[in-house]
Amino acid sequence: MSEIRSDNRTTRSGDSIADDELCERAWLQAVANTDRVAFERLYLRYHPRLTRFLGRMTVRRDLIDETVNETLWAVWNSAARFRGDSKVGTWIFGIAYRCLMKVIRDEPPITEHIESTDENSPLDEAAFGQNESEQRELRDWVQHGLSLLPHEQQMTMELAYYLGQSCEEIAGIMNCAVGTVKARMFHARLRLRNTLPNLGGDFSTATRSVQI
Repeated sequence: MSEIRSDNRTTRSGDSIADDELCERAWLQAVANTDRVAFERLYLRYHPRLTRFLGRMTVRRDLIDETVNETLWAVWNSAARFRGDSKVGTWIFGIAYRCLMKVIRDEPPITEHIESTDENSPLDEAAFGQNESEQRELRDWVQHGLSLLPHEQQMTMELAYYLGQSCEEIAGIMNCAVGTVKARMFHARLRLRNTLPNLGGDFSTATRSVQI
């Protein structure tokens, strides 16, 4: 797999990402034909990603596991209905989002922070050069600020800055217009500007990390 190295960090090239997408589409097409090997490959790739994604919204492990399993079961049953007008990952995360919303519709989500294992987290990049305790403090501080946002604004920011989704991809996941995503990001940034200084911490570093 080709890679580009810059600033002591490794990022995948555009060709590599495109190859991944073609591979996932081939797997999904095979799953539509009840290919269990292809499904196992998708399962192994997306189970940790979905766990991290859902873990940004709830600390209830039972709820995370239930939603991940429901999502992947839906992928197995619905693969033939994938139209190809979005990335495979966007389609799968959209299923997970709808499954989670269905489960927590009658109860507020628990938003206490779960320690992220995503090595590409923007917060980790922002904290580059800081010691471990400072990185943890920064993550916890910004996560606290995010947890105070309205649910849809929080999810939009999580998708954008922790999972690296574009506005178009977020719109597909959350089933809304791109303009709605941009409006939610604008209002979320505004609220964070007003909220984070009152929570203490190094506001200038957090500003760089989430570009608010």
